[in-house]
Amino acid sequence: MEGKYYNFTPTEVDYIVNNAAASLRTTLDSVAPVKKKILSQRGPAPWYNSQLRTLKQASRKLERKWYATNLEEVYVAWKNSLVIYKKALRNARTTYYSSLIEENKNNPRFLFSTVARLTKSQSSVEPCIPLALSSNNFMSFFTNKIITIREKITLALPANVTDVSLSTDTLELAVRPDGYLEFFTPIHLSELISIVSTSKPSTCLLDPIPTRLFKEALPLINSSMLDLNNLSLVTGYVPQAFKVAVIKPLLKKPTLDPDVLANYRPISNLPFLSKILERTVANQLCEHLQRNSLFEEFQSGFRVHHSTETALVKVTNDLLIASDNGLVSILILLDLSAAFDTIDHKLLLQRLEHSIGIKGTALDWFESYLSDRFQFVHVNNDSSEHTRVNHGVPQGSVLGPILFTLYMLPLGNIIRKHCINFHCYADDTQLYLSMKPNETNQLARLQDCLKDIKTWMTYNFLLLNSDKTEVIVFGPKHLRELLSKHIVTLDGITLASSTTVRNLGVIFDQDMSFNSHIKQICRTSFFHLRNIVKIRNILSQSDAEKLVHAFVTSRLDYCNSLLSGCPNSSLKYLQLIQNAAARVLTGVSKRDHISPILVSLHWLPVKSRIEFKILLLTYKALNNQSPSYLKDLIVPYYPSRTLRSQTAGLLVVPRISKSRMGGRAFSYQAPLLWNQLPVWVREADTLSIFKTRLKTFLFDKAYS
Repeated sequence: MEGKYYNFTPTEVDYIVNNAAASLRTTLDSVAPVKKKILSQRGPAPWYNSQLRTLKQASRKLERKWYATNLEEVYVAWKNSLVIYKKALRNARTTYYSSLIEENKNNPRFLFSTVARLTKSQSSVEPCIPLALSSNNFMSFFTNKIITIREKITLALPANVTDVSLSTDTLELAVRPDGYLEFFTPIHLSELISIVSTSKPSTCLLDPIPTRLFKEALPLINSSMLDLNNLSLVTGYVPQAFKVAVIKPLLKKPTLDPDVLANYRPISNLPFLSKILERTVANQLCEHLQRNSLFEEFQSGFRVHHSTETALVKVTNDLLIASDNGLVSILILLDLSAAFDTIDHKLLLQRLEHSIGIKGTALDWFESYLSDRFQFVHVNNDSSEHTRVNHGVPQGSVLGPILFTLYMLPLGNIIRKHCINFHCYADDTQLYLSMKPNETNQLARLQDCLKDIKTWMTYNFLLLNSDKTEVIVFGPKHLRELLSKHIVTLDGITLASSTTVRNLGVIFDQDMSFNSHIKQICRTSFFHLRNIVKIRNILSQSDAEKLVHAFVTSRLDYCNSLLSGCPNSSLKYLQLIQNAAARVLTGVSKRDHISPILVSLHWLPVKSRIEFKILLLTYKALNNQSPSYLKDLIVPYYPSRTLRSQTAGLLVVPRISKSRMGGRAFSYQAPLLWNQLPVWVREADTLSIFKTRLKTFLFDKAYS
């Protein structure tokens, strides 16, 4: 299969790709019905159709006739026609918005803007980019920002360093893989079809045809697409057309001033065909990393079975167990300035070759992928000049996040050298150290670790933003106050003045009670519920339920495993949110008892949803479907002598000192809840069967 791809030069590859767009447009003629169907769905088609106009005209005609004649039968006919018109109007709006919600049920950003538009909530509508900010303004700002950061880092380098790439070797402990990845294997048509069908249907300015239309037309062009894909893999060359990105400036927070350039984040949009090629490479790269155990154990970003929740479960468990043992913990949340955009290509390629074991045409492919890249900004129907990309990896790409985690790989060894606990999620790195309040000498280790991290980042053209890096102390109030006096600053990083920090979307407070996080969930959820109430009359129950799940239930469920063991006095506020959402859906009075309503919707109460999440993570950990750091937190029970319980699949429940701390840790709650499950639930063969049985069990337990 490979032989037919070897005789092409890079120039010929570019020629083939540049002519592919014309071929795709030609193919549209043979799929005209599909084209019409797809393109008609691209924009928000008006729900006010000709039938409604006819009904309205008839009603207005009868109204004028009644004013002219003042006859009772004409008045009745006018009123009846008005009722018919309003009913048809409501049905048309419901049908239109129902199709929008169904089509975008997995796109919260679109749903949010749609609801905001319907409710005319100006404060919640995503602000438009002011016309005063041109595309060239954005392009100059983004380019100069990276240049400034690189210059700042270069000035911090020692004067005697002449070759940064050589200097980093003294700081790295390279991982030597058992095998090498010397070439990428051409894929079969079935794999291409699978990749295309599971890819998001997003379309950017660089795509010759809409992505959804491309998917529909794939059977007619799949052989050409397969040849393009495999040609790049075998020759180790990425077509130039795939290395141009259009930047979409995205406001970092809706509350920020849209007139300030610094408030925008550059998001790269790439052609859909290039994403298909990147996914093909990413699949083979991740398989190589998994086979050779090259992933950083405590890096949870962009990895299968890993998430922000699994990362926070591990960190929270360690902090709670430390507090249970009478220790005080220091948590440091490191912040990097434009981390993805300052990556040095030369250092990245060296790391891929010497630490990851990528050789031959596979390494040539990555070198081609990183070289000769261009980007431009497109805002308000205006495009900036094309600018060469000399540093960084595209944030909106498939490979960019994976390459970033590989670039950061040596950081773990540096932190381990100081015996400091850590966890990473992409560019978010958190360090935490637990100690007795009087062991202030432990702070020296933390200081040394931060200095080594800064040094390594300087050599690798990464800039630690001390102003946004936060430090917070956890533990009993009287103990943490003793320690806080000794850590006003840590290597230039100031101790957080507030009692809370935001960690991967969850608000941590010094008492680890998560009360501040619960309050934030309540505020946001009730805001969205009020907006849903305003448009509830034009939504069917199924559509309203989709919005509730997108805006409310998703917030109740996000990282809710951290709330395991929290007192009912805290969880009751979350239960009030769920109760309010159920009443909005069903339209029942607030005086009606809520349990029958929740049963009719088949919703588990909040506390049961938390138990469901804990048990789900436990099942995954026991069946190799979770990170290794979660699996290490639970221990199977093996009795010292032959007992009936030795085959029951039970877990060891560790001893704890304080129910408010150690009793809430995952390592305690997981086995405690798991052992309470009946055997028919624990012994489920697949994850889907386990979910079904677990929900049935918890549902009967909650409402029995």
